[in-house]
Amino acid sequence: MGDSTVPKPSLARGAGEAGATLTFRALRRALRRLPLPAHVRADPLRTWRWHNLLVSFAHSIVSGIWALLCVWQTPEMLVEIETAWSLSGYLLVCFSAGYFIHDTVDIVVSGQTRASWEYLVHHVMAMGAFFAGIFWSSFVGGGVLTLLVEVSNIFLTIRMMMKINNAQDHPLYRVNKYVNLVMYFLFRLAPQAYLTKFFLRYLGQRTLGGFLLVTLLLLDVMILTYFSRLLRSDFCPERAPKRQHKDKFLTE
Repeated sequence: MGDSTVPKPSLARGAGEAGATLTFRALRRALRRLPLPAHVRADPLRTWRWHNLLVSFAHSIVSGIWALLCVWQTPEMLVEIETAWSLSGYLLVCFSAGYFIHDTVDIVVSGQTRASWEYLVHHVMAMGAFFAGIFWSSFVGGGVLTLLVEVSNIFLTIRMMMKINNAQDHPLYRVNKYVNLVMYFLFRLAPQAYLTKFFLRYLGQRTLGGFLLVTLLLLDVMILTYFSRLLRSDFCPERAPKRQHKDKFLTE
């Protein structure tokens, strides 16, 4: 059983997110020392994408496994989405908020705002929801459930990195695209649909739940859009539109 009934600690507000942001910044510096594939090394933009995705990959592995452990330790989070709480879940939400801060700064500082505007919109919405939950110590269970998506992101990031390296013909890419599709259903579409159904009870309310519902509905639109692109790109490439910007961050 989890610690959903344990009194919530008076942690310094913002300390966890700041620490996580600095951690991801340091991780990015360390990962830049790793050797690059020749095809990536020849292009500065691909080099930036590669480093950015390496950090995203690390975040997805840690957060995805962490979210699964939180649900296993505190199964009440699956039902009591607003009130269920655990220290581990709280720290996970802080950790991921720190990642979104880091990634937002990385995109802006690197001059990729125009090409990555969809990611920036996603990050702003996610940070708004996470910070609301952190400061009010509510919906921590909901935050943990949304972070189950990071399990799916592990395989999605592998896909993107292989496309950046022009490795779409590699057997690993062909295997991963089917695994990625299954994970997309299990850990992205299914949790999102479950949370949307739960938050519809707050429709029309001027409460934190109402704010989170609006955020969730906007994320629903983005997730379905990404899913459509994924299907066209990997399973119906002849129907995939040509990219208007060669530097578009979202590899379709």
